[in-house]
Amino acid sequence: MESYTIESNKKKSRIPARLDLAQSASGLILGLFMWVHMLLVGSVILGKGSFNFVAKTMELSFLSDTGHGYPIAVFFAVVMVFTLFILHALLGVRKFPISWKQHRIMRDQMVMMNHTDTNLWYIQVVTGFLMFFLGSVHLYVMLTHPGSIDPYLSADRVVSSNMWFLYLILLICVELHGTIGIYRLCMKWGWFAGKDARASRKKMKVLKNRLTIFFLSIGVLSLLVFVVIGINHRDQVGERYGTHAVAVEQFQAEEVAAPAVEEIHPAVEEEHPAVEETHSVVEEAHPAVEEHPVAEEAHPVDTAHDGEKPAE
Repeated sequence: MESYTIESNKKKSRIPARLDLAQSASGLILGLFMWVHMLLVGSVILGKGSFNFVAKTMELSFLSDTGHGYPIAVFFAVVMVFTLFILHALLGVRKFPISWKQHRIMRDQMVMMNHTDTNLWYIQVVTGFLMFFLGSVHLYVMLTHPGSIDPYLSADRVVSSNMWFLYLILLICVELHGTIGIYRLCMKWGWFAGKDARASRKKMKVLKNRLTIFFLSIGVLSLLVFVVIGINHRDQVGERYGTHAVAVEQFQAEEVAAPAVEEIHPAVEEEHPAVEETHSVVEEAHPAVEEHPVAEEAHPVDTAHDGEKPAE
């Protein structure tokens, strides 16, 4: 009793509550960011040009005179996301079971209660553990290659660099972790609770499931598109989308210019008949000049006069 009295008289710390608030805020920002990120990546479904437009917009190409953009903008954005990602992971680890004994106790309680939200929390624990490693790899690649967001370069990473399996597992973990996390935030802080908390919970679960299916579908379809692009681009690994487009435009311009040059030759050839007609006119004038029969007929008369003596 004495020890209990001493413990109860201690001033309660507000640090755990503040840490919970920081974890909730960082998780909300990361969750919303991942939804927006998935929609932007999903632009590749509409075509390589759409994805390239999104990538150049993220690089602030509209502020560049040349239109190439500033990859440094992507670098700073990745730094901010990476920092928030590490912070959120550190805040979440403090609630993870840190030993096998704690894990067994938690699993036994989950089986005994059979509570849906508790099961969702366990899914968050597992996916969060995987994301700490897989997400760090992805963010490090973007941090060291901020200018490599390109339809062809991204597809090369997926196929030629054999990153497709990592992206597939990361996609599943991110969508499950983020959607469940936002749902649990709404339940924890009473957002959208309304007058009937039980009915609101059911509606939120239905919305959570639909959002999970929606974003997983976009993510898997986008990954398949990148795989197809990467397979078709194996012979040109490292080539950017813009370089390929310029080469195609130059080739098409040459094909258009070639018939124009060929059209000049018939025009030149059409001028030759006029020249040939001039030659024919000149040739027709030669027979008139070469008519010497009259002069030749006069020679016999001269011969006859030479043989005879002139009359006296």
